[in-house]
Amino acid sequence: MPSKTSIFVLTSLLCLPPAGAATTLHRCEAVDGSVTFTSMSCASGEQRSVQEVHPYLPGSVIAVMPEHDHEETSGMKTRRREPGVVGTAVDQCGNLISARQRREAIINQRVIAGMSQEDVESALGKPDKVNVRTSTTSYRYDLKRGRSAQVDFDERGCVKGKAKSRTAKSPR
Repeated sequence: MPSKTSIFVLTSLLCLPPAGAATTLHRCEAVDGSVTFTSMSCASGEQRSVQEVHPYLPGSVIAVMPEHDHEETSGMKTRRREPGVVGTAVDQCGNLISARQRREAIINQRVIAGMSQEDVESALGKPDKVNVRTSTTSYRYDLKRGRSAQVDFDERGCVKGKAKSRTAKSPR
């Protein structure tokens, strides 16, 4: 004779809905375009269509979207192309140096040809003297022990060449 516990378990298992059970709903569309979902029948004058709803079961894995068919159709031809670069920044000096070279020069407090005036000021700070001529600008930085460095810029505000280092004459 089965125990009361096993009879209770078997009875409760029979009351559970089957795992793949789908619920049927009616999609009712009115003349004005409004849509109503109901388990009962639609009102008169509404267009009815049957919808099957599969309830989500915890722990189950159900694909939300159907898998894409990756096979090529006879009319499709796959051609690989190199990606194009969109939106590259062109600096006022015509990208003579890369962003990496510019960063390294600023961090190491060096001046290289192709840097802008802003780059030089980021690397060395504000100049001690600025000399502006017709088409060129020069920054002078006073260094220790009577030495100075001069940076020359062209008409676009780009470093022309290497910075020149000068020694001031001793007052003897």
